[in-house]
Amino acid sequence: MKRKRFYSHLYFWVLVGMAAGIIVGNLFPETNLKSGKFSATQLQPLSDAFIRLIRMVIAPIIFTTVVVGLAGIGNLKRVGRIGLKAFVYFEIMTTLALAIGWVVAKVFEPGAGMNIDPAQLDTRDLAPKLALATAHANPVQFILNIIPRTIIGAFAEGDILQVLFVSVLFGIAMSGLGESGRPVINALDQISKALMRMIGMIIKLAPLAVFGAMSFTISKVGLSSLVPLGKLLACVFLTCIFFIVCCLGPLLWLNGLSLWKFLRYIRHELFIVFSAASSEPVFPRMVAKLQHLGCSRPLVGLVLPSGYSFNLDGTSIYLTMAALFIAQATNRHLTFGQELAVLFVCLLTSKGAAAVVGSAFITLTATLASMKTIPVEGMVLILGVDWFMAEARAMTNLVGNGVATLLIARWENELDTNRATSVLDENLPDKALLEPPPPAAPPTESERHLESV
Repeated sequence: MKRKRFYSHLYFWVLVGMAAGIIVGNLFPETNLKSGKFSATQLQPLSDAFIRLIRMVIAPIIFTTVVVGLAGIGNLKRVGRIGLKAFVYFEIMTTLALAIGWVVAKVFEPGAGMNIDPAQLDTRDLAPKLALATAHANPVQFILNIIPRTIIGAFAEGDILQVLFVSVLFGIAMSGLGESGRPVINALDQISKALMRMIGMIIKLAPLAVFGAMSFTISKVGLSSLVPLGKLLACVFLTCIFFIVCCLGPLLWLNGLSLWKFLRYIRHELFIVFSAASSEPVFPRMVAKLQHLGCSRPLVGLVLPSGYSFNLDGTSIYLTMAALFIAQATNRHLTFGQELAVLFVCLLTSKGAAAVVGSAFITLTATLASMKTIPVEGMVLILGVDWFMAEARAMTNLVGNGVATLLIARWENELDTNRATSVLDENLPDKALLEPPPPAAPPTESERHLESV
């Protein structure tokens, strides 16, 4: 098969957009606005429009994927078994990620020596995010917020946890209808395919979105401002790499798969996620690629969307590292008990940090606002570089959820290992990889009876 030239790949143009954004951001800084000249900050709508387009379709995609997946599983005992394994795995890995971030922040102390007085920080840019964060700082309110006021409201707000909650309930209800619900499931399956095509059209705008986002970020903060926070950025990126290589890599190896081949397999998605600082744009592509890799479609439809809410490894690393960084920078010497409290609260709040740009920042702001042991005003210290840390955590989230789906499929004997090995070795062109396998035929009455027994 003839290989595509490098300039025909989407990731090449994403890199071009990133490089152009850095150049334009440097040439036209935010200070130009004061003199009435063009500033690269005015290019932010390119990025905002892209994110809105993605969020426009991501909720119905999650809904159709989860419902079709649950209906395909059929047996509620099997749903419960997969869900329990996924939940236990998610909790173990996010706790491990939080602990690793905590240890790295304690050992390297990226904020030590900054001697920042929180009272003297200019928090005007932080005010909108602080208002949004404090509205969800109450743990009881956070739990209640998982339940939408109306079913339509969940989709209107685009809250992933709410959409997932509605999807699971609806999927379980549909699976209980048996064959009478099959026409609805088939219709949702066709809608899902149409939405996948929509996201394929939208994703082609990624280079423009990356150009706008990078131009805005560099124009606003400047490359020179990254130097004082270079130690924090280095710690976050290296810790994320360590987690992927030393935690996720051995798990794949023990199950007969190669981390390096898997990373090569999803390299295009990693480029997009790195450039957009969000793992949401590639969710449909990951669904298709994991199915092509040999994971059963129902399992992918249940585990991957759940991971986008409950298995955010990169976000977990960021939460503890950023919290301790602010404490060190503002000379707040926490006791061991206070640090454990931060770790525990971050374990809870990380479940509400959706995989979109800026959500982890708001989650951390809400965490600090509710605990009051670390000055929330210190969030302004990392406001300017949050985009760059979002790149690291988004890629880690993506790899973590892909690995989680593969492992749970392997443990449930719903991964065609021979197919997975063959696909990873062949390194097929991106277009071929995105052609999902045909859906499995619905189980017969005898198969359903044996499964229920």
